[in-house]
Amino acid sequence: MAVIGLGRFGGSLALELMRRDWDVLGIDTDPRLIQKYSDHLTHAVVADCTDPQALEQLGVPDFTHVVVGIGTDIQASILVASNLLEVEVPNIWAKAISRQHGQILERLGAHHVILPEHEMGERVAHLVTGRMLDFIEFDDDYALVKTVAPESATGIPLGESRVRSHHGITVVGIKRPGQDFTYATAETVIEKGDVIIVTGRTHDVEAFAELT
Repeated sequence: MAVIGLGRFGGSLALELMRRDWDVLGIDTDPRLIQKYSDHLTHAVVADCTDPQALEQLGVPDFTHVVVGIGTDIQASILVASNLLEVEVPNIWAKAISRQHGQILERLGAHHVILPEHEMGERVAHLVTGRMLDFIEFDDDYALVKTVAPESATGIPLGESRVRSHHGITVVGIKRPGQDFTYATAETVIEKGDVIIVTGRTHDVEAFAELT
């Protein structure tokens, strides 16, 4: 795995990849960042990857996964992503600092575009304004939510409560105080105070999580 740009996002990602036993080549134009991460990554190199020759010299075209962690320098981000596409890296993940930046990267052909600040802000907004304990939204208007079970869904088996037909959501997991999460079935009876994992369209899971 190569991570180009070792700022806060790229640096923390590179360290987490190392923790998961990936070999990581970290690249940045700032010698101070390379010095900071040199003892923690497999390799850390000072290079300007807006130059296609630098990519070739480092062997980046041979990598199957490359992350472009450059954020504030949009021009550099676009040039690096373009260079990676030119050498046909099969999996390019690129950080964007705005939706417009992300749209440009998508139009270029980046396989995965990440907007960490926007996505985290949206997630926290859901958590601080409602009863959700966790919230993850996917690209196709589909979400996964962890929430305290509403009273209206308790006391009867899920197959009889008809939460799917009434609310458009599916309960996939349940956790009782002091116990581990277990899969939910049609026979599962939710009790007051249970924490549940539900999936469905974003609007539907948001509305369900607000029930009391």
